[in-house]
Amino acid sequence: MELVLIRHGLPMHVENSDGKPADPPLSEIGHTQAEQMATWLQHESIDHLYSSPMARAFETAQPLARAQGLNIEVRDGVAEYDRQAQAYVPVEKLKQIDYERWQNLMKGDVGVDFEAFSDLVISTLESIVRSHPGRRVAVTCHGGVINVWTAHVIGFAPRMFFNPDYTSINRFACASSGERSVITLNEAVHLREVQG
Repeated sequence: MELVLIRHGLPMHVENSDGKPADPPLSEIGHTQAEQMATWLQHESIDHLYSSPMARAFETAQPLARAQGLNIEVRDGVAEYDRQAQAYVPVEKLKQIDYERWQNLMKGDVGVDFEAFSDLVISTLESIVRSHPGRRVAVTCHGGVINVWTAHVIGFAPRMFFNPDYTSINRFACASSGERSVITLNEAVHLREVQG
């Protein structure tokens, strides 16, 4: 089967002072990116669509669901490691306003139990793979999820090692015998007109 992991579009910058987790929606650019991604994939048959429960991922899935006539199935196991954080700062903005924190993020210092996060991501995606033999399945998710799964497929220890573009398409071949391989990483041709 083919597993297609799609990073969410550009979200809003949200910083809460009331202790509630930040769960930002897509920005205007993020909505445009999601529409462009859905248009790019319109000639490919997607058999099933999953999403993280976080707003930025679910909203990214909506144009693809409309274009393909699919329901969106939410899976908690592909939520991002920052699910409980009170702030969400888009990574390119973080680099400008807090370079040290950005450097730490790029080194994989994300302030959570990364091993537990990785185990949940891998078990959730492996469950999805097993449930859809011979199918093409898309999952709208997050940069951390894509990094963990990609490291798993390549054979790295779980870590953050690249920054997927917003609404980038990352494809993996998953054999029923257990083999996993990378088809493409960070497809972003559809973003040429909407770089934000």
